[in-house]
Amino acid sequence: MNILLIPGFMLDAELWRDVRPALSSMGQVIDADTTRDDTIADMAARAIAALDEPATVIGFSMGGYVAREMVYQAPQLVRALALVATSSRSDGHAAPARPDAPRFRQLGRGAVLRSLHPDHRSDAVVARVQEMSARLGAEVFSRQSRMVRNDDTEQLGLISCPTVVVAAADDELRTVAESQILHDGIAGSTMTIVERCGHLVPLEQPAALLEALSKLGLPAIGC
Repeated sequence: MNILLIPGFMLDAELWRDVRPALSSMGQVIDADTTRDDTIADMAARAIAALDEPATVIGFSMGGYVAREMVYQAPQLVRALALVATSSRSDGHAAPARPDAPRFRQLGRGAVLRSLHPDHRSDAVVARVQEMSARLGAEVFSRQSRMVRNDDTEQLGLISCPTVVVAAADDELRTVAESQILHDGIAGSTMTIVERCGHLVPLEQPAALLEALSKLGLPAIGC
C-alpha cells in the first residue's frame, strides 16, 4: 500500500517524522513535492505522477487542498483520504510579489508560536518548524505565498473514497467549523477533534493523529 504525505505551507517531510515509523510499517511512504509548482492543481498533478498505484493520501493544511484536487483529477488513484487541519474555503487573492522585501530566511518566531498550542511552544518545536522553512528558502516562500487556494466546497460531494477529517481544538489558523464543513460535504466521512492541539497536529499530537488515521485502516499507536 502506498501512503502519500502532503505537507503544508513552508513545511517539508520533517513534518511527518513522528508518525512516519507507524505509517512505514503499513506500506511505502511517499512524500509529495510541493516546492516546484505555482498552483494547487499543478502540485496535485505532480503528486499523481509520483504514484504507480492507488494510495492513501494524507494532506495537512495547504496539503489538504492538494489532496482534494488529486481526487478531482484522478479519483482512481486515491483509495482513502485524510484531511488534517485544513479547509475548503478560499484564502482569497494571492499575496502580491514584493521584489523590494528583505530576502526570506525562515518563518518568524511569532508566526510559528501562533501555529502551536501553548503547551507545545518549546524552543525545540519552534526551531524544528523554522528549520523546515529555512530549508525551503526564499523562492518557495514567494511561490507558496502567491498561490491562490480556491473554494471547493461545492465540489466536496465528488469525493466518495473513505475520508477522515482531523481538526485541532485550539487551532488559531483553521477552525473546527471549517473542518465541519468538510465533514458535512463529504458523504460517509468521519471527523476527529484533537484536544490540546494547535494547528501543527503531526508535530504536536502524533499519537492522536495516528489514532484518527486508524479509521482508514491504518494502525493506531499501540495496536
